[in-house]
Amino acid sequence: MSGRYSRIAIITGSTSGFGEAVANKFISAGFGVVGTGRNKEMLAKMEQDLGNAFYGLSGDASDDAVLESLFTAAVDRFKRPADVVVANAGRGLGGSVKDADLDQFQDMLDVNVTGTLMLLQKAARQMVKKQSDDFPDQAADIVIIGSVAGRNISPFSAVYGASKSAVHSLAEGLRREVSPLGVRVSLVEPGLALSGFQAAAGYDKEMVTTMVDKYGPVLAVTDIADAVYYIVSRPPHVHVCDMVVRPTRMDYP
Repeated sequence: MSGRYSRIAIITGSTSGFGEAVANKFISAGFGVVGTGRNKEMLAKMEQDLGNAFYGLSGDASDDAVLESLFTAAVDRFKRPADVVVANAGRGLGGSVKDADLDQFQDMLDVNVTGTLMLLQKAARQMVKKQSDDFPDQAADIVIIGSVAGRNISPFSAVYGASKSAVHSLAEGLRREVSPLGVRVSLVEPGLALSGFQAAAGYDKEMVTTMVDKYGPVLAVTDIADAVYYIVSRPPHVHVCDMVVRPTRMDYP
């Protein structure tokens, strides 16, 4: 089965939003994909719709055993290790520093920061070993989905922005560590896109409507999938480190 696929990718948070769009984009480009998410029904539907090119693994992206299983599943299903990892799983949280729900904040940190760090460690260790033999003939990519809210803090989502600022620091630290060893680390920072994220984060509907009216047309999830694919489809010696993707009229954040 391995010869059928140009690259093998792992995507966390693959059952909705950016993750689902990236999975579809990769598979349309000839990749094999292992995806994870909490929605078992959606994973089963994706397996049915996408065929043998997609393997779904249900679980929490902050669970070390689940993350380890993704790398094992890539080899079991596609007969070779993943050479693309997209750290997409995350959750939002509306609210200012003064008013943030601390119970939800801890859950957000577990997924957005701790889970991302665990995934980055596993991906980096595997890919550094791979690239000791394969670079510069083959590429190895770790792509992290950040946010413009981590670049410019907005009071209405300051605690979420803080989690994404941490992720941005992890991405830059890892890039400096492993890019000299042939592993590309890329940070993608989306601006306003309507993907169901806002509702799950508890953002005020009126505020979201106001932002859409002000900045629209806003991004589609496929716009971010296209950006991620552009990054990983560059020749092995070309490293797109950081990419900010905003709606044209979005000046801030």
